[in-house]
Amino acid sequence: MMPTRPVWAEVSRSRLLANWNLLRTAAPDDADVLAVVKADAYGHGAVACASLLESAGVSSWLGVTCVAEGIALREVCPEARILIMSGLWNGEADAIIEHRLTPQVWEPFHLDLLEEAARRRGSESQLVPVHLELDTGMARQGVHSLDALKTLLARYGAESSLQIEGVMTHFSAPETLDPDATEMQIIRFAAALNVIADYGVRPLWIHAGNSATLFVPEHLHALRELAQKHSARLMLRPGLALYGYLPRFVPRFPDASKARSLQPVIAWKTRIVSLRTIDANESAGYNMTFRAARSTRLALIPVGYADGLNRLLSNCGHALVRRKKVPMIGRVSMDQTILDVTDISEAEIGDEVVLIGEQGSECITAYDLADLTGTIPYEVTCAISARVPRLLVD
Repeated sequence: MMPTRPVWAEVSRSRLLANWNLLRTAAPDDADVLAVVKADAYGHGAVACASLLESAGVSSWLGVTCVAEGIALREVCPEARILIMSGLWNGEADAIIEHRLTPQVWEPFHLDLLEEAARRRGSESQLVPVHLELDTGMARQGVHSLDALKTLLARYGAESSLQIEGVMTHFSAPETLDPDATEMQIIRFAAALNVIADYGVRPLWIHAGNSATLFVPEHLHALRELAQKHSARLMLRPGLALYGYLPRFVPRFPDASKARSLQPVIAWKTRIVSLRTIDANESAGYNMTFRAARSTRLALIPVGYADGLNRLLSNCGHALVRRKKVPMIGRVSMDQTILDVTDISEAEIGDEVVLIGEQGSECITAYDLADLTGTIPYEVTCAISARVPRLLVD
């Protein structure tokens, strides 16, 4: 049954592919680029985005959060390499092997689970690829010290059914350029790679960095040198930029101008479903947080915080109606929000309303919503709920 509720998100095929091509161009010719499609492709729809990238022949590596996300993508991307970026847990090792997924590992029990599953399945003759994660400053995932790394490598031997195919780390602040915390992480990464080489492990890929890294030449150069030193390929992992948003560099980074042609991939839309006028001094919405200063024409849109429209946008957010920016007034409700369209006399029921996207020369971005709610654009797009259908366009 086709959805009839007038709330939807449009995902642009052409913009996604254009962004990918820009990122691929920004990367060194001898590097691979992994498309991060975790968290339902940052709210854009992982199955649709991943299958589009694979069918266009532009991405052989996809990054997801967990095994369940990897299995869902394997059904539509039979040939892609799929990296599980948050490790594994009890009961997931068999599915990883069955669906040809590649997990990031750092805990000894990760190796135990995978080796036990390989023995159980009689898969010892075919090595199970894993990517070893190193903690170089995030204190989140990854082997947390050189001593711990040596212990893990001593436990991993030539008889193992696992292949350490990749070694990677995660930068905590690649968009923060002064002071450059990333430089210290790269130094720690290099030291750990030397230890790994001493144990005779030769990874095929070395990878670090996200969208910001692609636009910082110093970081790219240092990572490329590390990969070349260890006879590995460099891999980079853009996420946010793939969906059209460049991280904000601090301080502002001049070379980021090459990413000006990145285009937001998602547009979030709805329609006016009701109109009414209230008199001066009348209130609207829960708790009477809005009181009209004049005769005010109100437009109701069927979108609320259950759809992912942050409640902190109450009385401060905006939407686009008839190519003009109009304020959200009163509380954002669970399923509905009120707009002030007093200055758009021609507004009528059925008019398209844009929450994220463009109308004429006006534009509202995920950054705009993030700034108003004290968060980041990642959260804005990820928060668009599953009950908002994603429609592939152009």
